[in-house]
Amino acid sequence: MRLLAVSDIHVRQPVNRGFVEAIGAGGEHAADWLVLGGDVGESEEDLDFVLRTLAPRFARLLWVPGNHELWTLPPSTTRGEARYRALCEVCRAHGAISPEDPYPTWPGRGPATVLAPLFLLYDYSFAPDGFGPDEARAWAAEEDIVCTDEIVLHPDPHPTREAWCAARVARTAARLAALDPAMQTVLINHFPLRRDHAVLPAVPRFTPWCGTRRTEDWHLRFRARAVVFGHLHIRARRVVDGVPFHEVSLGYRGQWNTATPERYLHTILDDAAEGVTDGRVAPAAGEGR
Repeated sequence: MRLLAVSDIHVRQPVNRGFVEAIGAGGEHAADWLVLGGDVGESEEDLDFVLRTLAPRFARLLWVPGNHELWTLPPSTTRGEARYRALCEVCRAHGAISPEDPYPTWPGRGPATVLAPLFLLYDYSFAPDGFGPDEARAWAAEEDIVCTDEIVLHPDPHPTREAWCAARVARTAARLAALDPAMQTVLINHFPLRRDHAVLPAVPRFTPWCGTRRTEDWHLRFRARAVVFGHLHIRARRVVDGVPFHEVSLGYRGQWNTATPERYLHTILDDAAEGVTDGRVAPAAGEGR
């Protein structure tokens, strides 16, 4: 039994849809749990396809939303919280766990561990010190960077995306604080929990749309055994205060090797190892990052 994770599978791309269709088709993951770390697609139909395909192949699926799932694109008119809740209902229809469901306890070996799928969004605070949201957006625009979220990710009924983020952080922190203090956690979020992990060499001024500084210490505050995230499309493993942080993105065509899709399922917990594995994925020859 293993806890595996992948994010940013973007199934609107045909090659990525093929990735989903290939994973676990031989029944090799029947005992494993799989984390889907957001940006599976851009519609309820995309999420339904992924869950419908993978639910029979894994013991359990856990999903968190990325920014792409929260986009309102024609013909849909559902926005903000209503859109998020509709996606959670798609999860329930397939028996997948969303951030609105009770946190499950990992049934494998090792210390008692709660798996916590989170939805926290971002508040532009990953911009340079002293920048508010307006300054952060202006700073990014100096390099001609404007996130699509500014056009199609609506925060209704919250007045702004940063207000929605603040509400999600407060609600989630209270929920995590109520856990049994004897339990460790695996924290799962689409966006990185730490500003120093949002390093984007190709587009350094995209960081305002990458998370919130409010979660910098959550790996310690909530006894994390591991942290799982995506969004950056730069697979990596870092250890902070003894806690492994796994960026588990698949990404767009050219950012992964289509000849070996199975290797992009990152191992987070492994019964055979009775603990956290290193989860690293070595790049294949000629693979984009």
